[in-house]
Amino acid sequence: MPLLETPVRLGVQIEPQHVGYDDIRTAVARLEELSVDVVFNWDHFFPLYGEPDGRHFEGWTMLAAWAEQTERIEFGALVNCNSYRNPDLQADMARTIDHISAKGTGTGRFIFGTGAGWFERDYDEYGYEFGTAGSRLDQLAAGLERVEARWAKLNPPPTRRIPILIGGKGERKTLRIVANHADIWHSFVTPDELVRKLDVIARWADTDGVDASGLIVSNDLKQRDEQTADALFDAGVRLFTLGFAGPDWDFTLVQRWLDWRDRKNA
Repeated sequence: MPLLETPVRLGVQIEPQHVGYDDIRTAVARLEELSVDVVFNWDHFFPLYGEPDGRHFEGWTMLAAWAEQTERIEFGALVNCNSYRNPDLQADMARTIDHISAKGTGTGRFIFGTGAGWFERDYDEYGYEFGTAGSRLDQLAAGLERVEARWAKLNPPPTRRIPILIGGKGERKTLRIVANHADIWHSFVTPDELVRKLDVIARWADTDGVDASGLIVSNDLKQRDEQTADALFDAGVRLFTLGFAGPDWDFTLVQRWLDWRDRKNA
C-alpha cells in the first residue's frame, strides 16, 4: 500500500517500573532536551518483568503530568488498555490532556495510543473481566467508535484531530481496526513481515471503503541494530521507538539513535 512520506521520528518508551517518579520526571526532561520526538509510557498496573511486585506507576495520571512538564515533544501511552475504562471517559481524558499540553500554543501534543490489553494480572487484581483476545478486540473496535463520537461532542473539543496509534499485528481483527481508525500503526514485526501486514491493512481498507493512505508505520528498536532499522525504514517505517529502562538510563543509546534519525532525514 502507498504510505505517507514523513520524516523519521524517534520515540522513547519510558518503562514506569522499578523507579521512583523523580527518576521518571528527570528522564522526561532529559529526553526533551536531547530532541527526542515522542515519549511514551505503558498502561499497566504491575511491572512487566523483573520483580513482579516492584515499584510501578499508573499511566494516564503520569501523562497528564507530562503534558504540563514538557513544551515540545509529543507523548502518549504505548499503549492504553481499552478494557480498563469507559470509552467516553477515555475520550474526555485524552481531550483534557490535549488541552493541558497546548499551554498557550493552541495545539496539543497528545497521541492516543490504544490496544485491546493482554496482561492478565492487571485484570485479575483490579477486577476487570479478562475475556478472550477476540472479545477484547471487539470491545476495542466498538470503543474507538465511541471515542471518536465523544470527541465530536465535547465542549471544548480537542485542540486538534488527536492522532490515534493502534498496536498489534493480528490480521483478522487488529489490522482491520488499524485500517478503520489508526493514524499510526505500531508493531514489532520484522522487515520481511511488514510487506504482508501492510497489504492486509490495504485490503481491509478497500473492503470497508476507508482511506488508509495517511497511515504512519511505527516499529520497535529495543535490542535491534542499525542494519535492522535500515531495513525497517526501507519497508516504510517512519516512527521508531526505543524501550528505555531506569533507573540507570542509558542516554548515550538514545543519542546514537538520534544521530541515526538525523542521518535519515538529512
